[in-house]
Formats: sequence, structure tokens, C-alpha cells
Amino acid sequence: MNTTQKISVIEKIGYSLGDLAANLIFQTLMTFLAFFYTDVYRIPPASASAIIFAGGMIGAFFNPVMGAIADRTNTRWGKFRPWILWTAVPFGVFALLAFSTPNFSPSGKIAYALITYILLVLIYSASNLPYSALSGVITGSMSERNSISSYRFVAVMIAQFTIQALLLPLVLIFGDGDKALGFEKVMGVFAVVGVVFLIITFLTTKERVVATEEQKSSLKEDLKDLSKNKPWLVMLFVTILIFITLSLKGGMYVYYFDNYLDTASLNTFLNDIGFNGMIAGLKTSMPGFDWPDDAVTSAFSLFNAGGIIFMIVGIGFSKPLADKYGKRDVFIVGLILATLCVFAFWFFPPKAIAITFISQILHGFFYGITIPLLWAMIADVADFSEWKNNRRATAIIFSAMIFGLKAGLSIGGALVAGILAAFGYQEGLAVQVDSAISGIQLSVSLFPTITFALAIACLFFYEIDKAKEVEIEKDLAARRNE
Repeated sequence: MNTTQKISVIEKIGYSLGDLAANLIFQTLMTFLAFFYTDVYRIPPASASAIIFAGGMIGAFFNPVMGAIADRTNTRWGKFRPWILWTAVPFGVFALLAFSTPNFSPSGKIAYALITYILLVLIYSASNLPYSALSGVITGSMSERNSISSYRFVAVMIAQFTIQALLLPLVLIFGDGDKALGFEKVMGVFAVVGVVFLIITFLTTKERVVATEEQKSSLKEDLKDLSKNKPWLVMLFVTILIFITLSLKGGMYVYYFDNYLDTASLNTFLNDIGFNGMIAGLKTSMPGFDWPDDAVTSAFSLFNAGGIIFMIVGIGFSKPLADKYGKRDVFIVGLILATLCVFAFWFFPPKAIAITFISQILHGFFYGITIPLLWAMIADVADFSEWKNNRRATAIIFSAMIFGLKAGLSIGGALVAGILAAFGYQEGLAVQVDSAISGIQLSVSLFPTITFALAIACLFFYEIDKAKEVEIEKDLAARRNE
């Protein structure tokens, strides 16, 4: 079997739809779950924080278990594709339940939210870990993996744009002003779309890299291999640090716009670029279109949208750069440039709106270059393990990525609330104390710069450079042909 053949565009698109489906739910969880719990379902913030952290960490620690299970799954459809099929409908059902608002007592609401969130993160792991591992066995070609990852993360950015820029207006439109009803209807649509897309992923993909009988291993052997796999350990720490950064600054931006940036300057900026005029025109031509009128909310949505659009542009540069220079080196340079754009926020005064948006756009572009590389490098780590140990354990290696992602997001989300409390932030105050505003500014500039810088430092210990990629690919191709 030729494991290095070119993969069709149809298969690449079909594979990418799986991540679009997952991220319609995942991006909603990361961006709006706290808001949904506190402002829509009326759960106390402390309880909501505990639910999010506990549920996220349970999901994180389930990933190694799911990795071991997936690696030992054997069906006529392969190891990983069947899990995408089996979990499609439950994933949609649990997503809808997690964003429903049954009229329970206060303690009943907390119990319902905790149970449905845990069920959702567990089924997410059971679906997304095999989905991620599938990219490591669709092809043995590292160049084709770069291409697959680029398709995949364009789909991710489409989902992210839909959630961060459009979800709240859709909630208001679908619910006719009732946010609880709106969330339930919108998540119902996302659930149906997600189920259909996951089934399409199952139908259009194929597993081509198959472990031989000699390569099969016990769980003890897999864990022993992991403990000696330096690139795997590096990527585990890199993933945790990157997602702590994304969760911290992403969760703090709403406070940055609400408490640090000057509202009058935001409104002037929106007028100058024609955004307010466009929204006024849409409201006139589309009855029921209920975009928020305040400048902070509009600017926040536009800020997110600009960054996401240029992330997609950056993703387009990822494959050709990685093919020429190697994934590791491109990742390091892209992340350094993205980090400098984040650090620049420390120097922007409250009225410097245009430069704030420009820095976000540049950050989106440079970070976008790195996005596909993170996942493609994990597939390379699976190859490295097979190359070194002559045993393949794709899913348990990918479990590091999903564990790091969920742990990072849980830690970063907890840091948002912890930093606000430590710097004296008081909910409901029209004007926050200077220390709280300083904490908010630090959290979108210096603090994420530190965690990004630590991730960059870790990448210098990642030994699979361009030359090593070529060596591993050639050696494994020769073994598989034998």
C-alpha cells in the first residue's frame, strides 16, 4: 500500500469538516460558556468557574485513556474513523443539552450544568482525539500532512469567526431578544450541522498508515516509549503554554475593551471606518436584525473578526513555508513575531484604537502561520516514535495535544478570574480602580508574552528539524514498502 500518495481535495475538505463541526461547539464553550452560565442560566460566577475548571480537567485527563482505547480499536473501517461515526450523534445531543436552560432550583441548575458539561467534554474527547489522530494515518507524507492541516485550520477559523463575531447577534435574532431561547435554537442548528459534517468526515476519509503485527504494543510499552520521546514531551509543554496564553488573553479582551480602552475613541473609530453606518443600514434593510448599539460590543466583535480573518490568511502561508524551511523553524519565527504583537499592547494608551486593531491583525496573521504546524508536528512525533521504536501508537501521542489544549484552556480561564481578583477588580463598578485596570492591561500584554516566550524556548529543544523530517519519512517509507 502506498502511504505517501497525494490526497484528493475532496478527502482534505471532508477531513476538515470534522474540525469545523467540533469547533462550532468548542469555540462556543471557550468563548461564551461562562457568559451563558452567569448571565443566561443565572448560575453564581464562583460556581460557574468551578464547573468550567473541573469539567475541563476531567476532559483533559480522559484523553490519555481515550488514546489508549483508540490505538487498540480494530474494525473494518480502521482504528480512528469509527469513533468519529459512533460519537457524532451523542456529540450533537450533549452540545444541545449543555446550552439548554431547564427551570431547576439554584442547586439543581449547578448539578445540571456540571453533569451536561462533563458529558460534553468526555464525548468531545471520544470524538476529537481519534479525529486528530486520523491525520497521522491518512498519509505517510509529511508534505501532504502540512496540506491537510492547512485545510483543517481554515475550517477552524471559519468556525471561530462564526462564533466570536456572529454568535451573539444570532442568539438575539433566533430568540427574538430571549437569550436563553436563542442559545438553545442556535446550538440546535450547530448540533445538526455538526452531526452531518462528522458523518461526511467518516465517509470521505481513509486510513492508509496501518501498524503491522510486529508494531503492536501493550499500554505499558506505549507509556515507556512516550517517557523516552523527547519531541512528545516538548510538544506537550508547548501546547499547554500556548493554550494558557490563548485562554488568558482571549478571556481578558472583553474587560480590556470595557474598562481600559476609551469608549468615545472606540465610537469615533467605528464611525471613521464606516462600521456604524453599515450596521445602521442592515437594521433598516433587515427587520429583526438586533446588533448591539454600544461601541464597546461592536468594537470587540470587529476586533475578534479582524484577527480571525488574518489568521486564515496566515494559514495559507503555513504549508509552503514549512515545506521549504521545516515546521519547527517556521513555528519558532511565527510565534516570535506573534508574541511581539501581543507585547506591544503594553505600550498602547486608551485612545490608541487604530494601532490596537493593527496589532491584533498582525498577531492574527503571524499566529495563523503556526496554527497548522502544531497539529502536523504531533503527527510527525508519531512517526518519530515509530521510526525509533518500530512501534506505532498514534492516538496516545495525539492525546498529549488534546490534554495540553484542555489543560491550558482550563488553567488560562481560571487565571482570568484569579488575576482580576488579585488586582482588585469589582464586578459592576462603572470605573475600576487603577490596580484592576493595570491587571487587565498586563493580562493582554506582558503575562501572555511570558507564556508565549516559554513555549518558544521549549521549541528549541524539539529535535525534528527539516533534515530530520526528510530522514524519518524516507526510512519509514522504505520499511513500509518492505
